Amino acid sequence: MSNKRIIPSSELIINQDGSIFHLHLRPEQLADKIFLVGDPARVDMVAQRFDSIECNVSSREFHTITGLYRGKRISVVSHGIGTDNIDIVLNELDALANIDFETRQEKDTFRQLTLVRVGTSGGLQDETPIGTYVAAEHSIGFDGVLYFYAGSERVRNRAFEEALLKQLDWRVEGLRPYVVPACPELIDQICGSDILRGNTIAANGFYGPQGRQLRLQLQDPELNKKVQAFQHEGRRLTNYEMESSSLAGLSALMGHRAMTVCCIIAGRKAQNMNTDYKGSIEGLIDLVLERI
Repeated sequence: MSNKRIIPSSELIINQDGSIFHLHLRPEQLADKIFLVGDPARVDMVAQRFDSIECNVSSREFHTITGLYRGKRISVVSHGIGTDNIDIVLNELDALANIDFETRQEKDTFRQLTLVRVGTSGGLQDETPIGTYVAAEHSIGFDGVLYFYAGSERVRNRAFEEALLKQLDWRVEGLRPYVVPACPELIDQICGSDILRGNTIAANGFYGPQGRQLRLQLQDPELNKKVQAFQHEGRRLTNYEMESSSLAGLSALMGHRAMTVCCIIAGRKAQNMNTDYKGSIEGLIDLVLERI
């Protein structure tokens, strides 16, 4: 008799068709290689490059297409905006791979997933102008998601975190930044001379948490200046986005390989913006599909 925990239906929610609650995917529809994007419409942009399509599933902001690209079986999955959505997507992808939906128990054999998120981002330095591709060697979480899971200290860079608190003179009460490295082997696999290796901040909002001011005053109006001046062991903070930290952290805790690579579409230092970035993001899509 198995001593494994049986996961109750309130924790692992399975739809009547045998699919996972939010993604509406069944286990057999998920590939080991997963291409993550924020925008559901961008799933079609990636999948139009496939040689064949196996399934096409949409539910809310979550859109998945699984197919073959030059002999590689790949699932393209949209996650929407924010680290909270990454919490949903990562847990459900891991469940599809590593939980038996019939017994509601963890499988005996671990199935490792490879996840590459391709997104857009705001550059923070002179070396990250609009059009630059930046991979997050480290993700800096301004969100807090990882603290809800036991053992996060195993996957975090504590020295980097302490340097952040000191140099940024951190003033946001009740929220401590955390730092997680991406899978180094995956970084080497995806990054060539055409992708900059950087350190990416994942903010828990688009406006105030990234230092944008509209009508509301900011808690720390100087935060972005301090972010741009930060240095730790030769590393600088290169760009802002909204998902990389929980992707890197949860994947590391679960045992999966994961990383984020972004196309810079806004220069936060130069205060410029490119709203017509389709060509740049398509170039990055091609690079990742070839290398994943």
